[in-house]
Amino acid sequence: MENIIIAVHAISASLVILLAPVNILRRRKDIRHRVIGRTWVISMYFVCVSGMFIYTISGGFTIFHALAIFTFGTTTLGVVNIRRGNIPGHVGNMIGSWIGAMVAGAFAVFAPGRVIPTLYVDEPSLLWGAIGIVVALATMWVLYVLLMLRKGERGRTSGGGPAAGRV
Repeated sequence: MENIIIAVHAISASLVILLAPVNILRRRKDIRHRVIGRTWVISMYFVCVSGMFIYTISGGFTIFHALAIFTFGTTTLGVVNIRRGNIPGHVGNMIGSWIGAMVAGAFAVFAPGRVIPTLYVDEPSLLWGAIGIVVALATMWVLYVLLMLRKGERGRTSGGGPAAGRV
């Protein structure tokens, strides 16, 4: 069971790290930003909740567990801020949560005895295969959202469905 929790945690954390730059670097206030953002928030919640069930290193509550609670809160504040129209608060909470995830991820990658360094030594092909699959799936999701939702928006802005103006 613990391996499943670690896999969910790692996949969700990878999505958090990969999806954030897309929303940070591209135009905001459109449906694509919201869909990618919602995917990111759900992934972040999976990271935080699954992290609470990982006890492999110390057997108890660690700084990572405290960080998960803190990040759950800052991510939620980011959602609350955007719903209230507080864009600077939203941006600060979301980027801060992402940076925190990157720092925690760096510790997970470089700390001896953690799953990632162990896999790198014991089964590097499994590690790189998993990384490749997650990156490919995240890329396909982003491309789908950016390209398919754009087509849907064009149809709506032309005054009708996707076939508006066609005979």
